[in-house]
Amino acid sequence: MPDAKATDRARLLELRQLLEHHNHRYHVLDDPEISDGEYDRLFREAVELETRHPDWATADSPTRRVGAGPAEGFRTVEHAVQMLSLDNVMSREELEAFDARVRRYLGGAAELAYSAEPKYDGVAVELVYEDGRFALGSTRGDGRTGEDISHNLRTVRTIPLRLLGSEPPPLLEVRGEVLMPLGEFARMNRERLEAGLEVFANPRNSTAGTLRQLDPKAAASRPLEFFPYGIGRGGEALGAKGHGELLERLRDFGFRVDARRRANASLAAALEFHEQLERERDALPYEVDGTVLKVDDFALQKRLGTLNRSPRWAVAFKFAPRQETTRVLGIEASVGRTGTLTPVAVLAPVQIGGVTVEHATLHNQDEIDRLDVRIGDTVFVERAGDVIPKVVKVVRERRPPDTVPYRLPETCPICGARVERAEGEVATRCPNGACPAKLRQSLLHFVSRNALDVDGLGEKLVDQLVERGLARVPSDFFALTAETLIELERMGEKSAANLVAALARAKRTTGARLLYALGIRHVGERGAAVLARAFPDLRALLAASAEQLEAIDEVGPTIAQSLRLWLDDAENAAEFTRLLELLEIETGPALEHAQSDVLAGKTFVITGTLAEPRSTWKARLEAAGAKVTDSVSKKTSYLLAGENAGSKLEKARELGVAVIDEAAAARLVAEGPGTE
Repeated sequence: MPDAKATDRARLLELRQLLEHHNHRYHVLDDPEISDGEYDRLFREAVELETRHPDWATADSPTRRVGAGPAEGFRTVEHAVQMLSLDNVMSREELEAFDARVRRYLGGAAELAYSAEPKYDGVAVELVYEDGRFALGSTRGDGRTGEDISHNLRTVRTIPLRLLGSEPPPLLEVRGEVLMPLGEFARMNRERLEAGLEVFANPRNSTAGTLRQLDPKAAASRPLEFFPYGIGRGGEALGAKGHGELLERLRDFGFRVDARRRANASLAAALEFHEQLERERDALPYEVDGTVLKVDDFALQKRLGTLNRSPRWAVAFKFAPRQETTRVLGIEASVGRTGTLTPVAVLAPVQIGGVTVEHATLHNQDEIDRLDVRIGDTVFVERAGDVIPKVVKVVRERRPPDTVPYRLPETCPICGARVERAEGEVATRCPNGACPAKLRQSLLHFVSRNALDVDGLGEKLVDQLVERGLARVPSDFFALTAETLIELERMGEKSAANLVAALARAKRTTGARLLYALGIRHVGERGAAVLARAFPDLRALLAASAEQLEAIDEVGPTIAQSLRLWLDDAENAAEFTRLLELLEIETGPALEHAQSDVLAGKTFVITGTLAEPRSTWKARLEAAGAKVTDSVSKKTSYLLAGENAGSKLEKARELGVAVIDEAAAARLVAEGPGTE
């Protein structure tokens, strides 16, 4: 029999990888792959394992963190006071256990007063006011470091640019949630459809996308709202003794405070508020996924303190995942950019969370076999966290007698090629490189956000380009003219000109983005970055053997063989060469020293506000052979510190770690140690 402890250990390591991946998808890419409910289950399982084996808990565990690191392209901001996340409870019993735990920690208090307010499904931000004026706005990021999005937050009309009142505090950090009202979200998606653009999946994604626009005019055109829910520094100047009183002070300063809340409420009253909020959920003007309960009294909050990632005095009572029953009318197989056949259940239309659901993913043949889903079955469909609906259960008792097990087709439903399933894989694939479905998806991937990031090239427009023979390979995009585009449906002069300009901007890119954009199987963002660092002149990849590729750190046999197989195809190699001639591959600081080992064996930590983005410095140092980590320790060689360096600077001084500025770091990259 397998060793139970070893099984637990393996599962915990797997959970940590999954949580980090989904943190990145949700907080950085704004493109979640799983529902909030599923993430919560994974998180709770990891917490349970670490509780069972406390010696396995590490400082870098996802259970000790909040979200993920900031996205590239924005100046980073360190929060003076960490922005914490909240632990979740899923039932009345779990909430009562939380209340009992808090009262026990406080020495057996008979009853506590709570505040209760909606748990908004938006983007958490921090607003810094200096002498009453808005000075800085940033995302939560990983809780300690966020992104400077001041230019977009200034466009949010419910964020005061100057606090009301004659005597504002000298410094005040207001924390809250930016969200998009559902009515505005629907209007914006209608306009995007009319313009031939991709629609946003849900209001949170549209909010996150809006706040990451570089041009504040885009943010100003999309009505966002802000609700405050707490304070960082400066709260003592407000004189509030509890959370309810604090929100009233913020209202006096000009903030919009949600009327849907309770202050100084008993646990029973807070529960009543939660149940009422869940009943009204579909009628609310914005997305809410639960209720936040906080011990109202600040003095008690201080006594309770915080854990690594969450306060002891607050909890999020999540709503139940949204499920409905419906009938499977059919099962269809869609084809993705790598040729993977994904079975999709065609459903009798059903309303889930205010949205009509007619399709649900079945993932792959193994999942179909596991669920034993058949055409005609009655099934539970879940739409939790506004991700793609999925079938979660078959009601076997209601199965018609004439149903038969479903198998994916033996030939591609688009091109007719015989499909393949490699040994040890769950995916069934169409091997035909000329399959129209693969072409469409690969072209969409090429212009997606983390690839060449061409704004304006959505699904409908790509479909038209493919149908008219205007786009067969990615390089065809760069031959498009305004005169050609204006002949397409829903494409006016302005839209055509904007797209041509976006394509021109996209020509200036990085080797990592280009390699990722090509959609080579197994070459994801990280693999593309590693390959680009190893081959600053991408043309050299054409002659690199699989053995040479595999010798690169972090490039295993799977990536090496997949890349070599792709490049050995004559059409792929010709297209790769065409793109290298068309595009202007940046050879900035991150690549200039790509083959340098002057900092091999050295470990750096970066902190504070720098003249150049942290991502640029991280890439530059790693290209010179250094390792960049998040935490200062005795093993840290250098701390690269900018303004407002905070606790990392203090720790570096305590440990005797060398502290350098950007000028010294630049000399180290160019010449190695001994030059700082």
